[in-house]
Amino acid sequence: MEDTKSSSVANASLEGVEPEESEAEQAAGAATTSTSTAKQSEKSEKSEKSEKSEKSEKAKATKPRTKSKASKTSKTKTGAVQSGSKAGGRTSARPTSKAGSKTVRSAKAVEKTAVDKAAVSNPSSKASMTAEDTGALRLKGIVKPPSTSHHIVLPEEREEAARAKKAASKAGRKAARMPKTRLGRWWRNFQSGPDRISFAMCIVALGVVYGDIGTSPLYMAQSFLSGQGGIQYADRQSVLGMLSLLFWSITLITTVKYVFIAMRIDNKGEGGIFALFSMVRRYGKWLAVPAMIGGAAFLADSVLTPAVSISSAVEGLHTIPQLDSTFDGNPNLTLMITVVIIVLLFAIQSRGTERIGKVFGIVVMVWFSFLAVVGAANIGADWSVFEALNPWPGIRFLLFDPANKAGLAIMGTVFLATTGAEALYSDMGHVGRGNIYATWPFIKVALILNYFGQGAWMLRNQGNERLYGIPSLNPFFQMMTPSIRSVAVILSVAAGVIASQALITGAFTMISEATSLNWMPHLQVRYPARTRGQLYIPTVNLVLCVATLTVLALFRDSEHITAAYGLALTVTMITTTILLAAYIWCAWKRRVFAVVFALAFLAIQILFFLASMSKFLHGGWFTMLLTLLILGIMYTWDQGTKVERSQRRHMWPKEFLPALDVLHRDFKIPYYADNLVYLTSDNELRRLDTDIFYSIFANHPKRARAWWAVSVQVTDDPFTREYSVENFGTSFLFRVRIRLGFKVSQNVATYLHQIMHDLIKDGTLPRQSSIYPKVDADSEIGTIQYVLVHKALMPESKITSRGATSLRVKYAIRHVAGNPVKWFGLTAYNPVVEIQPLFVSTHKVPALKRVALRKPKRPVTLQEIRAEQRDEEENARAAEISARESHEYSRPSFELKPASSVGRGK
Repeated sequence: MEDTKSSSVANASLEGVEPEESEAEQAAGAATTSTSTAKQSEKSEKSEKSEKSEKSEKAKATKPRTKSKASKTSKTKTGAVQSGSKAGGRTSARPTSKAGSKTVRSAKAVEKTAVDKAAVSNPSSKASMTAEDTGALRLKGIVKPPSTSHHIVLPEEREEAARAKKAASKAGRKAARMPKTRLGRWWRNFQSGPDRISFAMCIVALGVVYGDIGTSPLYMAQSFLSGQGGIQYADRQSVLGMLSLLFWSITLITTVKYVFIAMRIDNKGEGGIFALFSMVRRYGKWLAVPAMIGGAAFLADSVLTPAVSISSAVEGLHTIPQLDSTFDGNPNLTLMITVVIIVLLFAIQSRGTERIGKVFGIVVMVWFSFLAVVGAANIGADWSVFEALNPWPGIRFLLFDPANKAGLAIMGTVFLATTGAEALYSDMGHVGRGNIYATWPFIKVALILNYFGQGAWMLRNQGNERLYGIPSLNPFFQMMTPSIRSVAVILSVAAGVIASQALITGAFTMISEATSLNWMPHLQVRYPARTRGQLYIPTVNLVLCVATLTVLALFRDSEHITAAYGLALTVTMITTTILLAAYIWCAWKRRVFAVVFALAFLAIQILFFLASMSKFLHGGWFTMLLTLLILGIMYTWDQGTKVERSQRRHMWPKEFLPALDVLHRDFKIPYYADNLVYLTSDNELRRLDTDIFYSIFANHPKRARAWWAVSVQVTDDPFTREYSVENFGTSFLFRVRIRLGFKVSQNVATYLHQIMHDLIKDGTLPRQSSIYPKVDADSEIGTIQYVLVHKALMPESKITSRGATSLRVKYAIRHVAGNPVKWFGLTAYNPVVEIQPLFVSTHKVPALKRVALRKPKRPVTLQEIRAEQRDEEENARAAEISARESHEYSRPSFELKPASSVGRGK
């Protein structure tokens, strides 16, 4: 132990820094000083004789007592050193001095005795603070900060535990019952796999997944008649051709591509283009390009889905005879109703997709049942419409039929029936793959019956002249009797809301996945449901709401919105096909299947894209503009992140510990804070970001009792609450990793207080008692200063113009998107946001050429000015002397008298 102390002192002297005095020694030193002052005042009032006798008696009395106190002190110090070594902390040693050996009591006792004696000897010092006075400085009962408790269990956590216990007991009972038949054993194995089916989740799947594809019957046939020029031009060959193209598009795109193939390729149960890219990106960097383009197009098209679905449903009110006069007198009433419904829809998103899905699931089941019944009723006994199941009428109508007035653009109309396929794949993580398999046959049958029912109605009413003059004729509502249309409007509005919900939840999922890929800024994510796949992003919800209302303000009705709808989504489907083919080629090793898959589906979807390009001037420009905007955000964020990561450095203990140890012991530098806390994204505990090290030592060194580097890691378990600490064998540096479940609030300040208290209890962290009021009202912990480090680009940085632009745009987006201060609940603690330069290599700047100045006419240097001042003073003094002498020489030696007196004298 003595060797340790001596080596510590030697190291401190080599560094040129005196070892730091402990808090007890400093307090004891202050108390000793005040005690000696009090004694001197007492001695000045006594005589020399009484003073000498008192000194001798006191010396005799204190000799043995000093020895015992010294032994106690040595024991206390030894115990402190041993406890510090056990805790992994460093004990600062200091050479023992004569004055130090006299501080034998604890710091608090010595200070109290000194203050009491000073108060007795000097009654005027009543303003001196005593131990009792410090209690009045605390805000008792005023500040109530959040705290942690090991005995509190949240109600939802208790429900989750009870649910898990119930599920475990149910699984145990199932395991105890061995199935007797082969079918039973197959069903048991099936239910234990990723394709398991649950009746409750099937209802949720109906409400979450199929909303978008379920609203296509509202406007698809309407768009077809508009392209043909009216129902009078929709002959049998045209209608059957359109139905044939529609049936095979749904079969090939939705059923084969997405349900049978794409849904078999999932990333831990999650679907969508970003989840797909995360699995194939190791096979080629170029695959990031189609993933970005497809994701941006999907997000752009999701803005139009709520507008077109809800507005087309609300416009069904025009078909009700009783409401004709109301809507004729208020032409903007439909738009106002649509706006109200959309605002309410986005307002309830924070409740979570699980609860919404349960409510919507039954409605969707009723809606698709309604579609099937109405379609079957209009088909009636005329089964000839099912000739469209043959693909030849569709091919003939598309390529060879002169009655096709829309030409290739008819495929853009047919594509509207498949718009929900990409959302179906994106929402797979919300409900599970098996539940989609179980519900899709019912959905497809209902859709086909309704489309074919509308086709049968068009064939029967082609010659109905009363329908020729109806603007924007919609077969969906016209094929029903007026008494049923009101029910259809109510159900269609509900279906439109559900369609919007499907795209909104899909957008949340895709934004979260883009964030994990570092293609989007980190946003605050909430998990209102029991599963992590069901999430809510407030910022995205607000942006989608504003963008949807902007679409309504621009296009105003569903006919114009439909003209813009679907163009961007064809881009998403093309890019998804490319990524799926790459996965089949590289991961499944099925080269022939990958080629056939890519050629077949790319041909179909490129045809859809070319057909949808006819919508560009009619509103498609809006979705393409949104796509380019979102793509620009993704690209610049990705490029900026790559530049930052290329410059990011980490330091290992041997690099940062010696410097921090010297700074911690340098008591000549005042404390910046008792605890300096840095938030970092690095979860590795045995290294330190260079940014943190630079922040501590840049400008004026930030000395603290303890430095903290804290990272927060979100786990897949909903209620995880764990932390790990690495202190590197010191008492002043702590790397903390907090692991929180996705349902746990990320309140870093509250959890960090608990960690500090735990470390104080086990002796790892020295006590930091505070007597003054604090916001957190925690007197056992010193002041805490939170620091967030942001990067900035230096003007001389050696970087390409594209990289510099990406960084500047990224920083601008981050400024708008927000910062972790709000996410971690640190706003009330006044955190510091530091801007540090991004450490990229810099260009060598050409040296300056020094040009000699002309010699000035007036003095400009200090020496010249002082010399001039001296010359002026000497000249002034010489002038004064000469003036005085000239005045004396000019004075006459005789006295002048007046002329009158001179005459009288004669």
